[in-house]
Amino acid sequence: MMEEYDIIVLGTGLKECILSGLMSQSGKRVLHIDQNPHSGGESASISPLEELYKMFKVPGSAKSIGHGKEWNIDLIPKFFLSNGELVKILVHTEVTRYMDFKVVEGSYVYKAGKVHKVPCTEEEAHASDLMGMFDKRRFRKLLLFALNFDVRKPRTYQDVDPNKMTTRDLFCRFDLGLDVMEFTGHAIALHSSEGYLDQPCGETIRRIRLYSESLSRHNTSPYLYPVYGLRELPQGFARLSAEYGGTFLLNRAVDELVMDNGKVKAVKSEGKLFHCKQLICDPSYVPNRVRKVGRVIRVICLLNHPVKNTHEANSCQIIIPQTQINRKSDIYISVVSYAHNVASDGMYIATVSTTAETNDPEKEVQPGLELLEPIMQKFVKVSKVLVPNEDGKKSQIFVSCSYDAVNHFDADCEDIKDMYRRITGAELCFGGSERHQSLNSDDD
Repeated sequence: MMEEYDIIVLGTGLKECILSGLMSQSGKRVLHIDQNPHSGGESASISPLEELYKMFKVPGSAKSIGHGKEWNIDLIPKFFLSNGELVKILVHTEVTRYMDFKVVEGSYVYKAGKVHKVPCTEEEAHASDLMGMFDKRRFRKLLLFALNFDVRKPRTYQDVDPNKMTTRDLFCRFDLGLDVMEFTGHAIALHSSEGYLDQPCGETIRRIRLYSESLSRHNTSPYLYPVYGLRELPQGFARLSAEYGGTFLLNRAVDELVMDNGKVKAVKSEGKLFHCKQLICDPSYVPNRVRKVGRVIRVICLLNHPVKNTHEANSCQIIIPQTQINRKSDIYISVVSYAHNVASDGMYIATVSTTAETNDPEKEVQPGLELLEPIMQKFVKVSKVLVPNEDGKKSQIFVSCSYDAVNHFDADCEDIKDMYRRITGAELCFGGSERHQSLNSDDD
């Protein structure tokens, strides 16, 4: 094995694996080390089910809950917007060759104690009890405006300056009622708190458009999720990296980072030196180079029934906007099941997550857990949200941020693109016109 590398990557979380694959593909010599026996880092998928009981130190037996090997449980489940950045990265790198996707069957929002479907089609919008008749017309006008909006063509602005007008003023301009503002902001634009209302509206218009374009591909929801779960993602990028000559060492201790004049020079692992020019890693490898900015609670729940009021969906997303429950941040619920080959027949995995705001985070997610009853087994974890102290340009150590409570990959893709920019000095660009017709997904 060679001792000299352009880039060493520590950790096999999703972000690390994507960057490793991109760097290998661009001709860099990459060594990828993980101190864990399994790949995936903080965002690993756990199988068989018995491993999850061990990991969370939950007493009791997994035997009563189907065959252990039939379960693949994501510690940090997130969905893909089908027209989003992550899908573009998958297609650009052709990692789609290694994976199959299924469309998530529905997107729901919580209002006044009940779960409502976020309308996907004109018919659903007409039938929806989320808004009154006049609101439906105004909502449709806003959607059409967002879909026709093009930052590069000021004639599509209709006197809306995306950099100056706030989202609140945009919503007022379309005369939207408070209920419509709430589900548009939280369940369609996917903002996790109310701060967006006083920000320039360009970002919200982009998000509404992304949701609508993603939806137009599949009609049941804008979200995709891989068959066999998210573990397929890091594995796909690891295969890509290996295909381009990347080297992998799993279950290998990292002793120290060797620095020279404030800049990374090598990684010492089990007494052996591996030299590099740059280093990419997750926060767990460099505790002195990151700081805590918050906490996230995630509760993984095993169910033997679909979630009530979701039309018996085998998979769905439910968002509880913070205003409904007097909080600062939304609660997210993602539901997947045996239909994605991640659970025993007839079984479901629902994960409730939110940004912790008090010293009793489990009480904070109670409104989400109540929607899932009866729950067969719960696994609770509170994680720190860590971010790097510096941009890495001086040390050439580039650290990813922890995963947020949101259950889609938008912020994670921004982190990947930002890291790529700092590491290479260039923007992460995708191929032109092929888009992503090649994404394998079943609508059934």
